[in-house]
Amino acid sequence: MNRNFNRRDFLKLAGLLPLGLTAPRFMKDATLSQSTGKQNVLIIVFDALSALNISFYGYGRETTPNLARLSERAIVYHNHYSGGNYTTTGTANLLTGTLPWTHRAINPNSGVADSVASHNIFDAFQGYYRTAFTHNGFAEKFLKQFRSYIEEWVPKQNLFLVSYDGFIHTLFNNDDDVATVGWARNIEIGQGYSYSLFLSHINSMLRKKRVEDIQSQYPRGIPSISDKVDMYYELDDAIDWLKSRLPVIPQPFLGYFHFLPPHAPYRTSLGFYDHFANDSFKPLEKPIDIFADNDSNEGLLERRTEYDEFILYADKAFGDLYASLEASGVLENTWVVVTSDHGEMFERGIVGHSGAGLYQPIIQVPLLIFEPGRKVGMNIYTPTSAIDVLPTLLHVTGQKIPDWVEGEVLPSYAPTDPDPNRSIYALQAYHNDQYAPLTQATTALIKGRYKLICYFGYAKIKHDKIVLLFDIESDPDELVDLYPSRPEIAEELLAELNAKLAEVNRPYL
Repeated sequence: MNRNFNRRDFLKLAGLLPLGLTAPRFMKDATLSQSTGKQNVLIIVFDALSALNISFYGYGRETTPNLARLSERAIVYHNHYSGGNYTTTGTANLLTGTLPWTHRAINPNSGVADSVASHNIFDAFQGYYRTAFTHNGFAEKFLKQFRSYIEEWVPKQNLFLVSYDGFIHTLFNNDDDVATVGWARNIEIGQGYSYSLFLSHINSMLRKKRVEDIQSQYPRGIPSISDKVDMYYELDDAIDWLKSRLPVIPQPFLGYFHFLPPHAPYRTSLGFYDHFANDSFKPLEKPIDIFADNDSNEGLLERRTEYDEFILYADKAFGDLYASLEASGVLENTWVVVTSDHGEMFERGIVGHSGAGLYQPIIQVPLLIFEPGRKVGMNIYTPTSAIDVLPTLLHVTGQKIPDWVEGEVLPSYAPTDPDPNRSIYALQAYHNDQYAPLTQATTALIKGRYKLICYFGYAKIKHDKIVLLFDIESDPDELVDLYPSRPEIAEELLAELNAKLAEVNRPYL
């Protein structure tokens, strides 16, 4: 008989324990009925997952065999857009159903504006048991901001590998950021130094001891939130906890679970390491962007390959989760959404989602909806936005859509045909003041077959703005800027974009 009891066994057991033994101390009592007849909602976000690196969207590598197989029973949206190019903005769009200039979560680690803090998916699903978790600290900012609407919020460190700084987050929950910085400066070695050399080296040795048993399973290193911070996690831990937890929580439930893979650093497991090494895949060479990390595409294929192999890791985890929830019967009464907060790119001299660009690999993200009882898939090619997910889920579960929602009910569920010329917006305003007019930003407007990108207010730009126009129907790789040859189309779209900016800037003038 095996008497060893490992971390994964504990997480599985924790999912089955009475709620009061595993939930955060501030969590509300569970009083919802199990027999309301309402359907559950489960949202799964894989961070930084670009639709253009997914095999069933046409990518040249088989990165998502499990999603591809399951997509045959899902509604798949092929032209779905995030509202931004990094976690804060992209996640806020999804959780609020509003555009960046409305929710104002436009800076790293910023929350939504206090004036609209009650405008969120958790408040909209009143009467549901609401539960949430994310590995990503930027996304967790929103869960903390909305926690009065959440019955069961699982702090991110609960599903990291055991960490001696976990008590810091528990003791100083209301000052988590400051406490973490204080701990890091005194204990963490970081860039080779810390305020306490003695304690930092003890901490480093203890961390290494904790992870040495699984180190061999991750040839590029154990997954972590950053190359600079050894906050390690295994995606299987979170998946195992979720597989055990969802079948026993009160219904109807709304679950939001935001996992870090395939976000950098791209540290896949042994089973997928070198899966695409030396294959014949050759990405298109594209022009170097003005905001490129470097002036060449050298090394980008290697990073892309690491990313693609990390997608395999996330895809395997979702396949396991789906199979377990299906076997438990949870999916018989649950809408499942799979999407991402933004994409990732390895071209134009750009790695990941840095810089100011809003090219397709950055903002075109997957969206799959698994409807209870649905056995036949459907493909939707109408352009859609992340802000459409919230009103759609409210609509299909019979809930009222609040007046503050800016998204639309997605095609196939909407009572009317979609507008093929609807305007879809995205914004990058990383360095713009949160509560000031948008004066340094990148905006994108997708309308029909055309996409306009406008950069303005950057020191790198010699003139007041740079405008690019692409026909993403005939040129999905955005290789040919049509502005010089079709200025009338660009000016029409630019006029619409400028009118929108004037409208949203007015309250902040």
